[in-house]
Amino acid sequence: MTHPKLTLVDHPLVQHKLSLMRDARTPGPDFRRLLREISLLLTYEAARDLPLKTQTITTPLTDMDAPVLACADPVVVSILRAGNGLLDGVLDVIPTAKVGFVGLYRNEETLRPVQYYCKLPTELSDRLVIAVDPMLATGNSSAAAVSLLKDAGATDICLICLLAAPEGVECMAREHPDVRIVTASVDSHLNEKGYIVPGLGDAGDRIFGTV
Repeated sequence: MTHPKLTLVDHPLVQHKLSLMRDARTPGPDFRRLLREISLLLTYEAARDLPLKTQTITTPLTDMDAPVLACADPVVVSILRAGNGLLDGVLDVIPTAKVGFVGLYRNEETLRPVQYYCKLPTELSDRLVIAVDPMLATGNSSAAAVSLLKDAGATDICLICLLAAPEGVECMAREHPDVRIVTASVDSHLNEKGYIVPGLGDAGDRIFGTV
C-alpha cells in the first residue's frame, strides 16, 4: 500500500545533507544544523499550495498588484521530543506560524504511542497545520498525533518527516489518507525494534546527545 498524498523531496541538496546525517560519525552539532537546513527545504514543499491573493504595493519604481498569502497564519505542531529538531527550520520559513506541541512516547514492548502532553493553538479549521517529526517508523505516533489535531478541528494537515519506513507510510494510508506527507526518503524497512533501516539511528538521541 502506498499513501495517495506522499511527496518525496529528492532535491540534490536534501539528499546530500541527509547522507551526512545518516553517517554515524557526524557529531551532534552538525546533525542538528543539517536537520534544521533540511527542514527549510521540506517546508517549501509542504507550503506549496498555500492560497494567494493580490495586494497593491508601491515598489521604489511604481505601484503593482503583488501576490501575498490569502490565508490565516499556518500552525506548526512539534511531535515531542524529536519534532523540535525540525521546528526552528519551519519557523525560519514561516515566522508568523503559531506553534503547538504533542507529547508522545513509544511503549518499547507494544510499540504503541502513549500521550503525555498536548497544547495546541485555537481555531485550527481554517489553517494549514504542519506536524513535524523526523521519523515516520511504525506510524503509530504520527497517526495518533494527527488524530489529536483532527479532534481539535484541523482539516488541512501536512506531516513533515525526514525519513519514512514503508510500514509507517502504510499506517498513515490506512488511518489518514487525506493527510499529506512530505519526506526526504522512504527507507527499506523496520527492524525488530521498530527502527528504520538503513535510517540514521534514534533521531531524538542524536539531536539532544542522549545516546
